Amino acid sequence: MKRTRGAVPRATAFVLVYALYFAQMAAYGWGSLGHTDINQVAAEKIPASMPKFLRSKSAIQKIAYLGPEPDRWRDGAPSALNYAQAPDHFIDLERIEGLGPLPMGRYDFIKMLYAKRAATTDHPDNYLPDRVGFQPYITIEVLERLELAFRAYREMKQKKQKTDVIEGNIIFYMGWLGHYVADGSQPLHTTVNYDGWVEANPNGYTTQHGIHAEFETDFVNRVVSSPASFAGLVNPPQRVAHPFDDYLKYLWASNALVPEVYALDKAKAFDGTGTLESVKFLDQRLAAGSQMLVDLWYTAWLESAEPLPQRPSATP
Repeated sequence: MKRTRGAVPRATAFVLVYALYFAQMAAYGWGSLGHTDINQVAAEKIPASMPKFLRSKSAIQKIAYLGPEPDRWRDGAPSALNYAQAPDHFIDLERIEGLGPLPMGRYDFIKMLYAKRAATTDHPDNYLPDRVGFQPYITIEVLERLELAFRAYREMKQKKQKTDVIEGNIIFYMGWLGHYVADGSQPLHTTVNYDGWVEANPNGYTTQHGIHAEFETDFVNRVVSSPASFAGLVNPPQRVAHPFDDYLKYLWASNALVPEVYALDKAKAFDGTGTLESVKFLDQRLAAGSQMLVDLWYTAWLESAEPLPQRPSATP
C-alpha cells in the first residue's frame, strides 16, 4: 500500500514515486479470484425478501465481476486516480488504537489524525491520513449510496415507473461495496504489518516483502477451485444494527488474526496446496467477507424502507 514519505530531493522523490507505485501493485486485496468469489457467494445468498432482479443470473454475474473493480482502477501507469483511492483499501488499526471513538465522517477522521500527528514526536508522519488508510470510511460511503439507490427503487416501483436504470446503479454499488468489505476480511489490510512484520518480533515472523501477495493471491489461486469451497460457511443475512460501529468491530476481528497469518507462513503452510489448517483459515476469511457483505446489502435494503433521518443544513 502507498505510504507517503516526507520531503525528499527531487531525483529521490522520482525514484520513490515508482517504488511506491509498484509496492501498491503488490498489495491488492485478495487478488481478482478472491474478490470475485466473495461477491459471487454473497450474491447467491441474497434472500427472497430483496428485489427479484438481484437474484437473476445476470445480476449475480455482474456483481461477481465487479468484486475486483477498484483494483482495476489501480492498474496501468501511476495516475491521479491510483494515488487518490489507494488508501481506501486498508487501515492500519495499530495507528488509531487509543485515539478513542472514530468520527463518522472521513474529514473529521483526517482532523483527528493530524491532531495526533501534531502531538507526536516519534515518527509523526506515521499518522498522515494516506499512511493510516480510510478502509471503514469508503465502505460506509458506498453503503449509503446503495441505501439511497434502494430508496429510489422503492419510490419508482410505488409510482409504477421503469426501474431498469436504477437497477443498474444498485448492482454497481453492491459490487463496488463488495471490494472493500472483502479487503476488510483480509487481515493484512488492517495492519502496519501488511507485507512483512515491522513491529517487535519475538516470534521471528518474516520481515521480507511478499507474504501479502503469497497469501491473498498466489495461495488463493492454487487452493480455491470454486466459490463452493467456502459458500457453506455463509449464513442467511442478518440486519447490521450499527453499520459503522459493527464494521469497525469486523475490522478489529480481522486484525486480531494477523499473527495467525504470519504463523502459518512461518510453518510454510501456504506452500503448494497448503495444509488443512491453512486451507480452513483461508475459507473462513473468504466466508467472513461474503457474510459481512450480504449482511450489509440486506441492511441497506431494510434501511431504505425507513424515513430519511433529519439532516443538518449543508454548509456551502
